[in-house]
Amino acid sequence: MSGRRWMMAAAALVAVLQIGFLASMITGRAAVLRDGREVVLAVEPVDPRDLLRGDYVTLSYNISRVPAALFPEPPAQEGDEGRRTVFVRLKPDENGVFQPVAARYDAKPEGAPAPDEVDIRGSTRSRWTADPYSISIRYGIERFYVPEGEGRAIESNLAERTFRMKVAVGEDGAAQIKSFHDGETMLYAEPLY
Repeated sequence: MSGRRWMMAAAALVAVLQIGFLASMITGRAAVLRDGREVVLAVEPVDPRDLLRGDYVTLSYNISRVPAALFPEPPAQEGDEGRRTVFVRLKPDENGVFQPVAARYDAKPEGAPAPDEVDIRGSTRSRWTADPYSISIRYGIERFYVPEGEGRAIESNLAERTFRMKVAVGEDGAAQIKSFHDGETMLYAEPLY
């Protein structure tokens, strides 16, 4: 009988740990959406023939390729093609769209960001290349889920009109999609939970 109680207690403990892990993931995402700094990014088409895959659209942004000149120095191991963490400092232009102004491997750019700037964290698998090349960076916001059947309209209009994405950026640089806009019209908003 005591063996059965022990098994029940162990099963309950495992269930509580699993629920706690899932809850921490959800609350972490919600914290960035609720408290993160809001930035606006220009959406760029990746490939007009391959944007829609099921119920999501693959996107690229104006910050997806960062000029190599914004990095103060190459990574410590030249030619290293492993995944590297990259921090990119963004600043809004005259249209309110955030643009890269500095970048650095493995740590935030030196100096504190100005009040209108924000540091976003991404990763790259690109090899370091000399000027005038750029570094491709992924921020974890390249896939946007849309209601079933509505992706085709976005796909057909993406190259023709101005789309923007509002993104929340946490203190640690983590980014979460907040809302998707066609010009000034909000098409979709991500729920907090």
